[in-house]
Amino acid sequence: MAGVSFRNVTKVFGKDVKAVNNLTLDIRDQEFMVLVGPSGCGKTTALRMVAGLEEATEGDILIGDVRVNDVPPKDRDIAMVFQNYALYPHMNVYDNIAFGLRLRELKGFVWQLTHWNEAREIKKDIDRRVRETAAMLGIEGYLNRRPKELSGGQRQRVALGRAIVRKPKVFLMDEPLSNLDAKLRVQTRAELIRLHRSLGITTIYVTHDQVEAMTMGQRIAIMRDGVLQQCDKPEVVYQKPANRFVAGFIGSPPMNFLEAKLVEEGGQVWVDAGEFRFPVVGNGAARDAVGKDVLMGIRPESIFDASLESHVKPTDFNTFVAKVDVLEPLGHEYVAYLKCGKHNLLASIETGTKIAIDQEARFVVNLEQVHIFDKETEVAIR
Repeated sequence: MAGVSFRNVTKVFGKDVKAVNNLTLDIRDQEFMVLVGPSGCGKTTALRMVAGLEEATEGDILIGDVRVNDVPPKDRDIAMVFQNYALYPHMNVYDNIAFGLRLRELKGFVWQLTHWNEAREIKKDIDRRVRETAAMLGIEGYLNRRPKELSGGQRQRVALGRAIVRKPKVFLMDEPLSNLDAKLRVQTRAELIRLHRSLGITTIYVTHDQVEAMTMGQRIAIMRDGVLQQCDKPEVVYQKPANRFVAGFIGSPPMNFLEAKLVEEGGQVWVDAGEFRFPVVGNGAARDAVGKDVLMGIRPESIFDASLESHVKPTDFNTFVAKVDVLEPLGHEYVAYLKCGKHNLLASIETGTKIAIDQEARFVVNLEQVHIFDKETEVAIR
């Protein structure tokens, strides 16, 4: 097993299309790293460069301490799981899982004839590993079936088994759950987490789904237009986004962004959005930005119905009044679309609320969770 490092890696397609731009990222040994971002952000290209399916235009890629830019894919000791499973339709499950091992270890028909005893032991070992892997994934009862006779979830397990049986240094997974239905996706997500904990193999997982990223990754790397925006633990990325893009991409429903200005009165810095203003907790870097136009970021789950009991007590400094435009029931909560002057906000409200559509209500904000971004650069101030 080994870590993976990108050192100032750039990938250019054609003359000027930079799919990955100066990527520097260290993935630790045995870590589960998730690369996440919208379509076209460069995450899959980065994964394919590790696999050797794309060549880096600039920079170095290391697996362990070895630079692998010029190492053929077959010699990199990686295993890849694809979005479309990539199973051989004419082979049964057993042969699909065993195929890579046979190709790598049996070395051709002539060698088997001249090394009969050694080949027999290798075949026994392959059989043991295939059956152990199938049992681990719960597909031991399907070893004689072909892919067309399997469900989507079973096919995904076969694709995982083909990667696991190799015992590579690194797993590369390219959106492996995107073809599964919602319920099966949640189930398989948990299985992948358990497998990683059991096997301890360095894993790079690519997805556009921020829920997958948050629930699976020990760290997540958010990319945009080929550039790494932030890399940290999921809870840090959620609580302390580096910029507006990260703040808006991570979290569902997405963060509210309101045009505002930083002002100072009596030694206290305020973020003033016109219809309401809030004191900036801790002041900090916000004091150096007083007078600047900013974006105030408030997550929907940081807004509460002021009439309900919550851990945030309403005061004159943390509340605002808004009209309820739309109310979406989700069972465990409501998503409320609020209108306050020129501002539109989303709020996640507890089911015990009495708020109603087309009526005004008072809402309270957790000031500890108010974010401030420079309007021009979109970099986080607080």
